[in-house]
Amino acid sequence: MGRREELGELLRPDGTVLLTVECQQGVVGPDGALPELAAVARGSGALANVARLVDAAHGAGVQVMHAVAERRPDGRGANDNARLFRAAARLPVQQHSGSTAVRVAEPIPVADEDLVVRRLHGLSPLAGTDVDALLRNLGCRTLVVTGVSANVAVPNAVFDAVNLGYTVVVPRDAIAGVPADYTAAMIRHTLALVATLATTDDLLAAWKAPRRPSAGGRG
Repeated sequence: MGRREELGELLRPDGTVLLTVECQQGVVGPDGALPELAAVARGSGALANVARLVDAAHGAGVQVMHAVAERRPDGRGANDNARLFRAAARLPVQQHSGSTAVRVAEPIPVADEDLVVRRLHGLSPLAGTDVDALLRNLGCRTLVVTGVSANVAVPNAVFDAVNLGYTVVVPRDAIAGVPADYTAAMIRHTLALVATLATTDDLLAAWKAPRRPSAGGRG
């Protein structure tokens, strides 16, 4: 089996979920809390590629899940046990629950069938959230991880998913971090050891390809 066929099997719509990580207006939007990260996510094409993947997933019948990080205005339940959390609490734009900052950012399309999972604590979309239970109920075997940042949340999501038994696919042109060259180093020296690497175009091709019947007869 060639790489294209192997990737196609990994990405079968009936066993795949596409996860977007912190692709919210207050993080990657033009007026967000982290302008350097937003600039890299947009300038590199990563955010546009996330949007392309979400659109293709909708068309192929792949479940889409958006992981959003937010904070209550009173900070109740939020972490303060690391410098990152303390710095985030002082930023001029806050990821407050119910605000525009925690809406999924354009140009990513959000469909009625998408799941949006919000967390008030921690560094990972999976740790202490509903994501794992939802993935299992959906019959997920392969999790496609996209979004930001390659510094913290994306590798956390990948590690947690692998530890929980999922096969992870990372489209390397659909994640971003700061500085820009750090993302390539993270992919090469860390994510490549635990995830299947691909490109956005690879995934689009897999989801457009004719499906071979599985052993159970599902198309």
